[in-house]
Amino acid sequence: MTVKTQRPRPVMLTILDGFGWRDLTQNNAVRLSAMPNFHKLWENNPHTLLEASGEAVGLPIGQMGNSEVGHLTLGAGRRILQELPRLTHAAKNDEFKDRPAIKELMDVLRKTGGTCHIMGLTSEGGVHSHLDHLIGAVKTMENANIPVVVHFFADGRDTAQRCALEVLEKLETALPKVKIATVSGRYFAMDRDNRWDRVQKAYDVIALAKGPHYDSAKKAIEAAYAEDKNDEFVPPSVIDGYQGAKKGDGLWMINFRADRAGEILQTLLLPDFKGFERPVSPAFAFACGMTPYAAELNPYLETVFPKENIEQHLGEIVAKAGLSQLRIAETEKYPHVTYFFNGGDETPAPKEDRKLIASPKVATYDLQPEMSAGEVTDEVVSAIDSGKYDLIILNYANPDMVGHTGMLDAAITACQAVDQGLGRIEAALEKQGGVMLVTADHGNCETMKDEKTGKPHTSHTTNPVPLILADFRKGEKEVKEMREGGSLADIAPTLLHFLQLEQPELMSGKTLIKA
Repeated sequence: MTVKTQRPRPVMLTILDGFGWRDLTQNNAVRLSAMPNFHKLWENNPHTLLEASGEAVGLPIGQMGNSEVGHLTLGAGRRILQELPRLTHAAKNDEFKDRPAIKELMDVLRKTGGTCHIMGLTSEGGVHSHLDHLIGAVKTMENANIPVVVHFFADGRDTAQRCALEVLEKLETALPKVKIATVSGRYFAMDRDNRWDRVQKAYDVIALAKGPHYDSAKKAIEAAYAEDKNDEFVPPSVIDGYQGAKKGDGLWMINFRADRAGEILQTLLLPDFKGFERPVSPAFAFACGMTPYAAELNPYLETVFPKENIEQHLGEIVAKAGLSQLRIAETEKYPHVTYFFNGGDETPAPKEDRKLIASPKVATYDLQPEMSAGEVTDEVVSAIDSGKYDLIILNYANPDMVGHTGMLDAAITACQAVDQGLGRIEAALEKQGGVMLVTADHGNCETMKDEKTGKPHTSHTTNPVPLILADFRKGEKEVKEMREGGSLADIAPTLLHFLQLEQPELMSGKTLIKA
């Protein structure tokens, strides 16, 4: 292979979020979409398929990938053991009680006589949390003779749209004495785009016991179904007997993924919160979360499982070489191209610019499947034209966010909006002589209907994702073929090849360039 002496500028990674690869066309937004630019790139350039789920990205066998894990792996250039298997092992082996944060939580509650409020996504989806972790947390408190209540966040997004009753039955079977205090769909309790009108409804039931009352969690869920509302949209409700959070109580958030845990925790913990007017100040004597969530919460929240420090990630190597980089995405995926891609580091590296484009303020993204792809593309093209950056990391949110709605026609429109952006980016890179890798972080919109049930499919998949290498430099192409059998962990080493930077020892992924 002849190595070119001139480094391409920019080197670019374009991530089509939730854009998996499935051969069947039926209910497949990727194949049903008119995407001439993507298909031209695929047909005319070296390409391959990559594993983006299960053991390849540090998850259990058969576990679908997700955006956090995907971007963490993309940036780290190696397989990172994820929180899901780590926490599952601890839950099943009664190890929560041995964690310093939980010991302190129990000590405080023994002194105050308060109740432990355990909250989080009550789901077997494994993306933000897992039912096994919730059960383990409740058992930990019950075994310590500490009063405990559960705030049940219904899923319906990373799972079947209506499985909350089944999950509830499993929870109550495992924990016959469990007291469920509130029920909220994740649409309200797990927003991540500062839609405080939604979050306030979840806050009101948790903190104040203010909202519609039902005599059981089952009745609250059934009432939502009767109004044709799926799990994600179950209105925040209070279960009879719950009177709100009291001074001296404790809080334990069981979500292990940061991006959708932060807002509800801000409302419950921050003394200077300004998203909406709160009638009372936070009451909790002690609070903890499974993993770190956000720097602003750190003074008020202890971490049960601190993050493992990820060194020698792509962003760090690029910065140490004195090269410039840009991270760009709209609101829904901005944390992923910054915080997660950088191994959990919130601080930009030297010469690392970040550009956030606001996501549209709509109830669900099937109402505006184009999202902010046009504005994102405007900024990316401008950045390419400027000649300022050595590396550009871009995320298009549409395939994933619209795929989660289960609306096939909207997902097709979403893919087509992204394709228009790819065409404009290609034209800009041709002028500059850049190189672009196009890939995805996990699957989603390629499966829009559950083949077994016939109902809309709204969760991620275990399908592989595409990878295209488009070299826009003039002359003979440096790379003729990409190797098979790769994973997301192999992207960073491939980017380093084109950046002409040495791969660090800790980055165990392998370049996808076929020798």
